[in-house]
Amino acid sequence: MKIEISADQRTLQGKGASRRLRRSGKVPAIIYGGEAAAQSIEMNHKDLFYNLKNEAFHASILTLSVGGKVEQVLLRDIQMHPYKQQVLHVDFQRVDKNKKIHMKVPLHFINAEISPGVKTSGGIVSHILTEVDISCLPGDLPEYISVDLAELTAGHTLHLSDLALPKGVETVALAKGENLPVATITIPRSALSDEAAGEQAGTEKKA
Repeated sequence: MKIEISADQRTLQGKGASRRLRRSGKVPAIIYGGEAAAQSIEMNHKDLFYNLKNEAFHASILTLSVGGKVEQVLLRDIQMHPYKQQVLHVDFQRVDKNKKIHMKVPLHFINAEISPGVKTSGGIVSHILTEVDISCLPGDLPEYISVDLAELTAGHTLHLSDLALPKGVETVALAKGENLPVATITIPRSALSDEAAGEQAGTEKKA
């Protein structure tokens, strides 16, 4: 998914200038990284707030236009107001298509309803991780990574090594030798109690 956003150059600096910007419906921001100097920009709050609701906006290469100049960037940091639905500041990082990036991408869990642990054993899927830190070239960056639960049985756990990663993508933790758990299926206590009661009843009948 190609996401295009726009901004204007910001000339006035300081807390007072930033407050005035926010009152006028703008958000102060900065672009940094690469060989160019850091650049202060301002963005439309309404448009930015709408984009922030899009999961892909947080894990995609963004096309940012500033005064007609287009750059490829990543969203790196967001500062929100403590209790208002207001974006106070955002940071963007320039990307080089030839250099690997580190990025957190969301996990999308699929086929839970047909997994033996849920369908047969009545278990409940527990998502231990909801996102994963990956390393790849910008052109290989996925919007998300699918976690297929179709074969997962009760009492067993999927780990990072079980994930089917897109070509050119590796998980940072696994590269360091940390095979973290991703999801597991547990049997609720109530189900175990019902099963035990059923077995006891069956034993009593035989007796």
